[in-house]
Amino acid sequence: MKFALSWLKRHLDTTADAATIARTMTSLGLEIESVGDTSAALSAFRIARVLTAERHPQADKLQVLSVDLGDGAPLQVVCGAPNARAGMIGVLGVAGAVVPTNGMELRKSAIRGVESNGMMCSARELGLGEDHDGIIELPADAPVGTSYADYLGSDPVFDVSITPNRPDCMGVYGIARDLAAAGLGTLRPIVADHAEGRFACPVDIRTDDAEGCPAFYGRVIRGLHNGPSPQWLQDALKSAGQRPISALVDISNFVMLGYGRPTHVYDLARLSGAVVARKARAGETVLALNGRDYALEPWMTVIADDVMVHDVAGIMGGEHSGCSAATTDVLLEVAYFDPASIARTGQALALTSDARGRFERGVDPGFLDTGLDLLTALILEICGGEPSHVVRAGTPPVADKLVAYDPALAGRLGGVDVPQAEQRRILAALGFGVSGEGLWRVAVPGWRPDVDGAADIVEEVIRVHGLDAVPSTPLPRAAGVAKPTATPMQTMERRLRRAAAARGSNEAVTWSFLPEAPAVHFADDDHALWVLANPISEDLKVMRPSLLPGLLMAAKRNLDRGADSVRLFEIGRRYLRGAGGASAEAPSLAIVLAGERAPRDWQSGKSAGFDAFDAKAEALALLAQAGAPVENLMVMGEAGAQFHPGQSATLRLGPKTVLARFGMLHPATLKAFDLSGPVAVVELFLDRLPARKSAGGFARAVYAPPALQAVTRDFAFLIGLDIPAADVVRAVRGADKANVVGARVFDDFRGVGVPEGMRSLAIEVRLQPVDKSYDDAALKGIADRIVAAVAKLGGTLRG
Repeated sequence: MKFALSWLKRHLDTTADAATIARTMTSLGLEIESVGDTSAALSAFRIARVLTAERHPQADKLQVLSVDLGDGAPLQVVCGAPNARAGMIGVLGVAGAVVPTNGMELRKSAIRGVESNGMMCSARELGLGEDHDGIIELPADAPVGTSYADYLGSDPVFDVSITPNRPDCMGVYGIARDLAAAGLGTLRPIVADHAEGRFACPVDIRTDDAEGCPAFYGRVIRGLHNGPSPQWLQDALKSAGQRPISALVDISNFVMLGYGRPTHVYDLARLSGAVVARKARAGETVLALNGRDYALEPWMTVIADDVMVHDVAGIMGGEHSGCSAATTDVLLEVAYFDPASIARTGQALALTSDARGRFERGVDPGFLDTGLDLLTALILEICGGEPSHVVRAGTPPVADKLVAYDPALAGRLGGVDVPQAEQRRILAALGFGVSGEGLWRVAVPGWRPDVDGAADIVEEVIRVHGLDAVPSTPLPRAAGVAKPTATPMQTMERRLRRAAAARGSNEAVTWSFLPEAPAVHFADDDHALWVLANPISEDLKVMRPSLLPGLLMAAKRNLDRGADSVRLFEIGRRYLRGAGGASAEAPSLAIVLAGERAPRDWQSGKSAGFDAFDAKAEALALLAQAGAPVENLMVMGEAGAQFHPGQSATLRLGPKTVLARFGMLHPATLKAFDLSGPVAVVELFLDRLPARKSAGGFARAVYAPPALQAVTRDFAFLIGLDIPAADVVRAVRGADKANVVGARVFDDFRGVGVPEGMRSLAIEVRLQPVDKSYDDAALKGIADRIVAAVAKLGGTLRG
């Protein structure tokens, strides 16, 4: 929520500066996103008088102006604004000034052969509005030569993050109330004089949906003029990020943003018959003010007349009854809508608005008459007209909420003893009523639906008294050595995090939610995607089925910003949706290797990129850290459609249990993520790792070096090209598990002397005697068993 300091001071009598106000709001639990001052960006722009305006010799639509800055040295400026003329006073951006809206630095230049020493500026160029039809025109008494920033004056704008439990602060007045309670000034009372009606309301107003709309107050104002709103009102709305539209629309927005009370104004000429709050009927639709048609459900509350629906109640009005410049008679709506109904309707229609944000959090049901009086008074002041009598349909759900409160709870729950007199002052300043002695009875105001019990009262007292005053108190610690609390999974994740970082990767933490397209790209056939019904934004719509999409998007951001090499890893959860809607959070580890593995050197003159073997090395090293039996894993294909089919594989414990997949991304995947160059990735499925049998977790085995020296023997096998080398190595290892402790490929030859379709695979085998050294017979027996094991795969010992 945004608002200017000047707007705040309409409700709070204070001399505090913007920095003090910002600090106080933060201490009250109203988090400050930023404090900006638009005038600061205008310090290089100066007020200038146009002395002469002559037609440009080379362009019919341009003029050559002589501009006075008050120093007696006129400047020549080329200008294309239609309202530029001799005698007017405007705003000149001199050479060196930076245009706030586009960051362009103004310089002395030639335009169509004529020298120009700056630019006469429009309101849009300076970020002060949408007007771009001509340059800014200032009053005749504007001080020529003065900085335009000084002329405007400083009016800082606060951007405040309001938590969902504070609907009272969805208006500037509520924030002023909090600041006043904190001692930062005096809260000004709401002045809302009731305008007596001069005639009977010509419209029948009623509510036929007591559940969705318990109360609907309204009145007619006729004979008004809907022109532009006054400058003070436009400036207030601009500070809130709102675009001024017309007086009637701006007044309604001002009441909503200022007091947290949404209202609506209908063009009376576009209504037919009674105006009723009711449930929608089957097949009804409404064309909303955003230009979109919405199909309504029978359980939704709407505002309609005898002909059609005009309003999705409490969320957005319809185009058919919106006000225009020709509007002369209006119907005012100030109603109370059920928060749950508003939230459900908005979610079903995927329709958001400022009004919805306030109604679904809960507006003050006791503020209907005051809200209608405020709206009426502003319209009469700005637009004129005469009001009808007020029609009050239904009854707002105003109920006395009393909370039993022991003031000693502030010390017991909040950790700080606040004097009872100070507690009474704080609660009274926040609008609470306090009565009784000993055990207090605290009356909760209607604008605080979040306060339900004594603990909530403690929170109000402590946050206004000062969270900084709460002392830091350590928790009691039991004697002795604390027992480990980390689960085996947490312990493993910590080991993997350290191992991945030690191998040169940087940890990333990405969102658990993704845009739909990247999530769909990494979805699998066994699990559906979890799509949010009410996402924060379209970019956070789907729960991630894999960690890789988030890391790939992070890698792209780094590469786009000039990173030569990106090595990212993340440990987190992927979200799976099985049959029948069953869900699971599966722990995973993912790595992305992109860019250069090594920079170019003087020998080759080229940089080296990552390949599938880099990914395999990372996968095996991290699986080993996780306690997986890497020597027994099978290397198989079918890593997934996202991977390059010839440069990827899976690591499996048995033919079905996939512990990891690794390799290069498919070109289609690179294109989907707008990545250039080869990218290697790894994904470990930590939930599929076999459970450790020992209760000791990841404790290291006792180091016991063998007493006898190991023996190495080399074997060369002729074997078909279709047989993976890993299968051959696995067969060698399994031929004699008591003696073979290691096997690795050291040569793969295909050429002269090797039959077509075959290769010569050389394997180094490491043998470890246990109780006595090998003799020739023992070695021959082991070799025979190795040859026999490879023969089962179709291999023969090369002669």
